[in-house]
Amino acid sequence: MELNGIVIAIVVVYLLGMLAIGFYSSKKIKSNEDFMVAGRHLGPILMAGTLAATEIGGGSSLGVVEKSYGNWGLGASWYVITMGIAFVILSFIAPKFRAAEVKTVPEYFRRRYGRSAGLVTSIIMILPLIGLTASQFIASATIVSVMLGLDIKVAVTIVAVVVTIYAIMGGLWAVALTDFVQVFLIVIGMVLAVPFALNLAGGWDNVVANVPAGTFDMFKGISVSTIIGLIVMYVASFTVGQEAVSRFYAARNEKVAVQGSVISSIINFIYAFIPTILGIITLALVNMGSMDEGVILANGAKFALPHLAMAAMPAVIVGLLFSGIISATMSSADSDLLGAGSIFGNDIYKVYIKPNATNKQVMRTTKITMLVVGLLGWLIAFTSTENLINILMFSFTLRAAGAFFPYVFGLYWKKSSLAGTIASLILGSATVIILEQFDVSIFNLEPIIPGLLVSLISFVVITLIFPSKRNSCELTPEED
Repeated sequence: MELNGIVIAIVVVYLLGMLAIGFYSSKKIKSNEDFMVAGRHLGPILMAGTLAATEIGGGSSLGVVEKSYGNWGLGASWYVITMGIAFVILSFIAPKFRAAEVKTVPEYFRRRYGRSAGLVTSIIMILPLIGLTASQFIASATIVSVMLGLDIKVAVTIVAVVVTIYAIMGGLWAVALTDFVQVFLIVIGMVLAVPFALNLAGGWDNVVANVPAGTFDMFKGISVSTIIGLIVMYVASFTVGQEAVSRFYAARNEKVAVQGSVISSIINFIYAFIPTILGIITLALVNMGSMDEGVILANGAKFALPHLAMAAMPAVIVGLLFSGIISATMSSADSDLLGAGSIFGNDIYKVYIKPNATNKQVMRTTKITMLVVGLLGWLIAFTSTENLINILMFSFTLRAAGAFFPYVFGLYWKKSSLAGTIASLILGSATVIILEQFDVSIFNLEPIIPGLLVSLISFVVITLIFPSKRNSCELTPEED
């Protein structure tokens, strides 16, 4: 009980700290640009921290432990390494992202191709963000529930309230600052766990001796084609995902955008091996008889790490680790929430509902939207409507399949056209829908790969037939 009391106290202090950061950040908000893209003042370290934290979620922490504990071994690290590779690739496009001076992805499409492209993109982008917010609420709440012994519905409510409040108070400033703290917590918490886990196992040699042959093979459980598929998926998703690309928009300048992307990739490369090693140590402990597999699997292999921590680490370290694991999913939830609010306020309300809206009105609408999305996310998570979650998560893939090539080609190819963009958005998305709904597999590729291929072909062919008459990569001025 004493252990749980200390752990709970540390987690409570962490949650209150997140709210305090939100309150502090609210004092820095003077305009809509401050709220959506932090006034474009993020430096390389803060940008890298928020970019890494946004993409390092529950899957990159507990999910990797689960895979390495299972049959992936060291190969589980590829799940996070491929994110780092994606950020390296994006560092070459980062100056273009920043130079566009947009606040959202649909704004880019609207100013590059026209209002209809902006509207279609807004719909494709905003729907998955609602589902992603709900799914991250569920992930965070499940972690809180299992680790602190709370009822799942109580945990969902706590997470939803904390995340929604600090995100609404401070916008991207609050999200960036909390993300920085959160990525520090998750990395440090995980790093501190390693020596304690090794000590419980009796050293590294004991670990090696008590895991199956091939455990330290980087390609155990994962093929080269899967690795390439992950890289393609991450590059496409990060490029058009508001929760990720907004960090590039918020960079102080183009150089910082590149630096932030590279530093973020380094964080991913280092972090990738920490949960992987912890999963392997847990497997060794079970095989040695030092830990009961029944206890480890009581809540599913995904929660092997919390059980390992409770068995091997002092209460204070457990509290820091638990705060870090909770923060991994919360840092993704706040970004999804802000992304949804920004798109509705900037690209639907300001463009179609009230074109003459003032800066203050747009920011207020953005905050109201975030509150509504937060409530919807809480409701979905509270009632655990699994089918709805699956549908909304599915649309996450749709946005990348249809929007990636129009976005990237639009940065460099003057002839890129509205007709090609609409064809790409519709046909790329339709391909993913067909493959997913009818469970069709093409050379065992993830549906997003054929979707991107169809998107590319349709975009290039239709653009060549109906090229842009503007013949320019420059964006049209935003209407006031």
